Amino acid sequence: MSRPAPTPAQLACGSATTVASALAMLLLSRPSGPAVALVALGALLLGLLVALMVPAPRRGTPDAASAAGRAAGRARTPAHAGAGVPERSLHG
Repeated sequence: MSRPAPTPAQLACGSATTVASALAMLLLSRPSGPAVALVALGALLLGLLVALMVPAPRRGTPDAASAAGRAAGRARTPAHAGAGVPERSLHG
């Protein structure tokens, strides 16, 4: 079973976490040499973890906006629309 492709929200959260955590660790610890690589690796792992933990939207479950849109569409449609009642012509 393969995982679905990440959503834009997951990518954004993971990327922001990676950049923020790398910047914070570099500024707070002021590493040099190989420690910089360890900080970068730690930031990448943390960003990956956050991206995987952001909940993806469920498939098949309508969200509130689409449900509201369908309800509004039903409210604008007259009840007799499509009832199969023939129209009478005034010309014959």
